[in-house]
Amino acid sequence: MFRTLATVLVFLILPLAAKAQDTFWVQIEARQTLAQAQERARLYARQFDDVEGYYLGRGYYGVVLGPYSEALARQELSRLLATRQIPSDSYLQNGRRFEQQFWPIGGSAPRATAPAVEPVLPAVNPITTAQETLREARSSEAALTREERQELQKALAWGGYYAAAIDGSFGRGTRGSMEAWQRDNLQQATGVLTTSQRALLLEQYNAVLSEVDMQMIRDDSAGIALQVPTAAVSFSKYQSPFAQYDATGAIPKARLLLISQRGDAGKMRGLYEVMQTLEVIPLEGERSFRTDGFFIEGIDNDIHSFTSVSLQDGDIKGFTLVWPAGDENRRRRVIEVMRESFIRLDGVMNPNIGQQADAQSIDMVSGLNIRQPRLSRTGFYASNTGHVVTTPDAIQDCDRITLDREQEAAVVISDAALGLSLLRPLEDLAPLGIAALQIETPRLRDRVAIAGYPFGGILGAPTLTFGNIVDIRGLSGEETIKRLSVASSDGDAGGPVLDASGSVLGMLLPRSNRNGQSLPADVQFSVKADQIAALLSAHGIEPTTSGPQPAISPVALTARAADIAVLVSCW
Repeated sequence: MFRTLATVLVFLILPLAAKAQDTFWVQIEARQTLAQAQERARLYARQFDDVEGYYLGRGYYGVVLGPYSEALARQELSRLLATRQIPSDSYLQNGRRFEQQFWPIGGSAPRATAPAVEPVLPAVNPITTAQETLREARSSEAALTREERQELQKALAWGGYYAAAIDGSFGRGTRGSMEAWQRDNLQQATGVLTTSQRALLLEQYNAVLSEVDMQMIRDDSAGIALQVPTAAVSFSKYQSPFAQYDATGAIPKARLLLISQRGDAGKMRGLYEVMQTLEVIPLEGERSFRTDGFFIEGIDNDIHSFTSVSLQDGDIKGFTLVWPAGDENRRRRVIEVMRESFIRLDGVMNPNIGQQADAQSIDMVSGLNIRQPRLSRTGFYASNTGHVVTTPDAIQDCDRITLDREQEAAVVISDAALGLSLLRPLEDLAPLGIAALQIETPRLRDRVAIAGYPFGGILGAPTLTFGNIVDIRGLSGEETIKRLSVASSDGDAGGPVLDASGSVLGMLLPRSNRNGQSLPADVQFSVKADQIAALLSAHGIEPTTSGPQPAISPVALTARAADIAVLVSCW
């Protein structure tokens, strides 16, 4: 059947121009082969002068009478039904599904189908009779599979007629919903759907998909075939492990990724974690990982994404669909069709494919943008369970705070007047090192090092910037801070101020203009270590303190800084 229809579609004609909204037809039959539909149209043409035939999409060819105005169409439908000239399950059709005319023959020019896109056939029984009695309707219904019966229940539920379990059992609730649907669609309310009525119900159920043109695509490079909303997305490029389909503009923000690579559960775990850093997958939403696959749902005010990936025989395959927020009914139907149609073909994507397609960037994964924080600052570990001291500037107006872009953290206390904030990780951490606070008064001109992330974590490790202690007080004599001579960047704020032994003398404050004056670039301030110790003690954390210690080598000092400093990001 598929090969026959695919061959026929090579010669299908261009869709008709849009019909006027007040134009209607009386649909009397629908067939699943062009030959059958033409034969039925030929027979009806002996009886009626206004017989027309159109391809309806999804493998159906409709035979109709018309066109009429809506009022005249209703009159004709009633008259022809009353005189039994047409099947009892005939109904009004507004022509929105009409694509190309096949009757009368020779109505317009042929067209070719797009390569690698196959027409989608509906999962319903073919129409075998022009008119069904109640007995015949029961007989054709009895031939339905359990899946087909469940599909009808889903369609009734979608239309608001059915609210019970989707179990394929046609009990009192299902029969009642069928009667209600029949009444609303000007059909005889028997509680048993005829073949044509079932086709109409499924047509209504799938109408939400009409504008997105679900078509079967076969991507041999990815080793995947599935139905895709081809009106919403079109192929853009390969960049392993993704085949990227970008928005056509019909559905704003729509996007599709086909995922294909070799690997095991460990590699799939890495993919699971990396994908959650992508901009196209919002942070909120349900997600789950198993050894044989994972799914991720991402939701924000702009988009709603769904990712489904599975591992079979060393092949990791799946897809991500990105859809605009607020179009939930259509999004769920599109995903349902995509999941049910997903086929794993032989082979996976070549890992080298698309490597030269775009300039490489650490802010991208396979050509896709990584989600970026609103701002990033520095902090340092102050307890064995991962409490972090940082600047209030790092956490102001954040929806989410992370440590090293991975571990989420919550605010314990933020003291703007003192210039200190204390964070706790949502899950206990075991940092490589914690700050040893040197609370004794240092000597002026002592050399210090600032450990910070001036480039927002791009370098992957803290950078040391060296300077000196200029004063053990602030410019106005403040006893809680020290004045330093050191050049720093915004990202260094919140970082530890280390002495030559690697002990922490304080925390670097953000640069600011004081009393309306612009200070020299090398004038910086830090909160003293005793203030940090007091903050920790006040919240039940025993601070680690240290007296003066011997100096260590620059290499050891760098390693010490890397153990205790942490990137604090505000999202």
